[in-house]
Amino acid sequence: MSEFDFLNGIDEVAPTPILIAPQPVLRQVAREVRPEDMALLRDQLPGMFSAMYKAPGIGLAAPQVGLGLRFALVDVADEDKERAPMVLINPEIIEESEQLAAREEGCLSLPNQYAEVVRPESVRVRYRNLLGDTCEREVSDLLATCIQHEVDHLDGILFVDHLSVIKRNMIMRRLAKEQKRR
Repeated sequence: MSEFDFLNGIDEVAPTPILIAPQPVLRQVAREVRPEDMALLRDQLPGMFSAMYKAPGIGLAAPQVGLGLRFALVDVADEDKERAPMVLINPEIIEESEQLAAREEGCLSLPNQYAEVVRPESVRVRYRNLLGDTCEREVSDLLATCIQHEVDHLDGILFVDHLSVIKRNMIMRRLAKEQKRR
């Protein structure tokens, strides 16, 4: 049995609803996952992975589904490749490269909104996996961007917070207008 057996048949699992900005929980700092939270976390994963894959997205943090806990899931594998899921529990970025990279980012909580964000090109991240093991990984490129984006969510930060006030306000107004049309 692997830690991701629950992904078998994930396409039939009902997706957990994803909150859209400006929901207040998206601006709150999530609390650390404690051992007593693990049952809830495991119960939430199938619906969260289903939501992320169906969106389609490459990352989803617990606050985006209304959970104020420090965990996120990511999978940056191309859609036509084998899935490469990761669950990062209590992740922390412990090292950042001096080299920066600009990459277009979007967010499932800000649907159809995109902007170029500059972040460290590579980072070292420490987290616990579903088996309870402490892991440390050096990541770069898209995976580094995705993990930084998700860790930001756990700290109440949205990708638009890395933009100028003018760009951020423009995106948030556009999002609000699109949401009113729904």
